[in-house]
Amino acid sequence: MKVISDLNQTPLVDRSLATVWHPCTQMKQHESFPLVAISKGKGAWLYDENGHALLDAISSWWTNLFGHSNPRINQAITAQLEKIEHVMLAGFTHTPVVELSEKLSALTHHHLGHAFYASDGASAVEIALKMSHHYWQLNGQTQKKKFVCLENGYHGETLGALAVTDVAIFREAYGLLLQDVFTVSSPDARKAKSGESAEGVAKNAAKELEKLFAKEHHNIAAIIVEPLVQCAGQMAMHSPEYLRLVRELCDRYDVHLIADEIAVGCGRSGKFFACEHAGIWPDFLTLSKGISGGYLPLSLCLTTDKIYQAFYGDQTQQGFLHSHSYTGNPLACAAALACLDIFATDKVLEKNIERSNDLANAFAWAKSDLRIEHWRQQGMILAFDVKNDFLKNPKTFSREMFANGLEGGVLIRPIGNTIYVMPPYILSPSETLQLGTSVQDALKKTLA
Repeated sequence: MKVISDLNQTPLVDRSLATVWHPCTQMKQHESFPLVAISKGKGAWLYDENGHALLDAISSWWTNLFGHSNPRINQAITAQLEKIEHVMLAGFTHTPVVELSEKLSALTHHHLGHAFYASDGASAVEIALKMSHHYWQLNGQTQKKKFVCLENGYHGETLGALAVTDVAIFREAYGLLLQDVFTVSSPDARKAKSGESAEGVAKNAAKELEKLFAKEHHNIAAIIVEPLVQCAGQMAMHSPEYLRLVRELCDRYDVHLIADEIAVGCGRSGKFFACEHAGIWPDFLTLSKGISGGYLPLSLCLTTDKIYQAFYGDQTQQGFLHSHSYTGNPLACAAALACLDIFATDKVLEKNIERSNDLANAFAWAKSDLRIEHWRQQGMILAFDVKNDFLKNPKTFSREMFANGLEGGVLIRPIGNTIYVMPPYILSPSETLQLGTSVQDALKKTLA
């Protein structure tokens, strides 16, 4: 498939040459809408082959925290490359993976002191699900093998992760392959009735969960939750009260809590871990995306000493039977260590408070736009919904908004009628204002 970087050109497509099959993409659409060929990136900006600049408002699928071609991360990877690029983690170890594990444990105040590594977010979720299931097997509670997920939740697209994902298009395509799970109401604050608070919605959702636990807890291994923001679920945000109530219910009914922080972890919510807003710790916490600064594939599942000790014994069968070829890759761990160093030395979480205020001010216009509803923000995530009455074609709105954003020099990818931004943590005040203006201009053009 020919790649066109000039958006004004008409793409010429030879389908027989379309050797790259792109993710979650209907490839036929690129017969009329060209792929954008990116040649380089610097800071918060991407540049196509013709030198056109795009402000990366979504951190390249929520991964890039400290900008493209960050010199400190570049240096860390280069230095590690001179030592060892990769070694299997079965029977071997290396300094970067040990240091990273220790630092992550310290960030949880040692509540989650054991890290198991993989390459991508869905794999980390698979680890958490398998580990929970295996734990109950080892403890003689073989009937505890069901999982609970939230309405509109997303946890990845491997079969285990997809089973606890409640997205209709995936269910329709792959439902016959998936394990049956319990799906409970989302605490999405947009559900609030007149006079009802986000906390009220959270409490009602928790009451429904309590009824399920009371009836089925002896069959349930774990519940999986995206703390505070269901990102792929149209950036649905909920009160921290829901996490507190779920933790209490899990303790009462002996059910594991899995916190999927793949998208909301690493400072995105305003704290390093989103669970910290609720003052709770899960039994399993998954990280990916931002942990390596968007440089290299890396994911992990953090868990407690209680879980770890259940697998510690003389028999191989008692060990956790899971592996990845690139588990704990030294280069990826070096990138992650560089990111953690930036967090510490640059006081990123403190500065993000100011950056999130800049973001709110840059999008203040959306609060008074009568075509927009449910303006919301959690740290460095800001979103709002375009009312359906103003959409000419709801099925094509996100694609048209994406295209108009590109023409205006900004990379955004709406989810349905939800427009959101999740920029890197390095935007200057002027770049943040430019982001708000560019999105506003793209919306005007899309709805004109």
